[in-house]
Amino acid sequence: MVATARPYRSVLYIPGSKERALEKAKTMAVDAIIFDLEDAVAVEEKANARSMLAATLAAGGYGARARIVRVNGLDSPWGADDIAAFVGAPIDALLIPKVGCAADVEAVAALIPDVPLWAMMETPQGMLNAAEIAAHPRMAGFVMGTNDLAKELKCRFRADRMPMLTSLQLCLLAARAAGIVAVDGVYNAFKDDAGLEAECTQGRDMGFDGKTLIHPAQVAIANAAFAPSAEEIDLAQRQIAAFQEAEKAGQGVAVVDGKIVENLHIVTAQETLAKVAAIAELEG
Repeated sequence: MVATARPYRSVLYIPGSKERALEKAKTMAVDAIIFDLEDAVAVEEKANARSMLAATLAAGGYGARARIVRVNGLDSPWGADDIAAFVGAPIDALLIPKVGCAADVEAVAALIPDVPLWAMMETPQGMLNAAEIAAHPRMAGFVMGTNDLAKELKCRFRADRMPMLTSLQLCLLAARAAGIVAVDGVYNAFKDDAGLEAECTQGRDMGFDGKTLIHPAQVAIANAAFAPSAEEIDLAQRQIAAFQEAEKAGQGVAVVDGKIVENLHIVTAQETLAKVAAIAELEG
């Protein structure tokens, strides 16, 4: 699969069992919603949440927001029924928890046709098999499950996320090689705006498409961090203009701000402007 310019700056988790939250999500300025039937739903609420979520999504009202449903794993009592409930449903992707290898993806793919599949990348096995998971023909996106990953790694939480950098980069490499979306993990301190902004900046600098969020208060910061800045937009426009002029003069390179601009820079510049246009369309 090939990733598009569709923005995934903000990807908000919504518990599938919370009717009020499901309704409120229809008005939030998020690029995508993960409707969660797994961690956010108590055992006794699993069946009710599944039914309510299926009915809610069938009724519509989420506009251009990407609708992603995180089901329970097939190794649980609810996974198979979760998947069956969304066959033919109006969703944009089905998110599989704790994916460890391509066989985990294939097992779900066999139960639900056509719908793009996303993978929660949150186990050491998943990190080591990221390339084969990303290469599955139905795979369309990675979501980093950094809380579960930290538990499995037995690492400490640090502001710089140093213990997780190898895992994050392995998944990014695999996602980019396969041309799929890659979304960073959550930031737990939902009242710490400065900490969230710093982690969003780190994730964006690394190359992630956006960030998963646990609270509506985090949306604006993520949207700003993962959108092209005014400076990036201006530079992209000037690079394209300068390169076009250079081509007219029979030259293969241009110079902008004292730096060489080649075709590879123009590809990046065009991607930047395409993302700006996609964001404007989504928000418009």
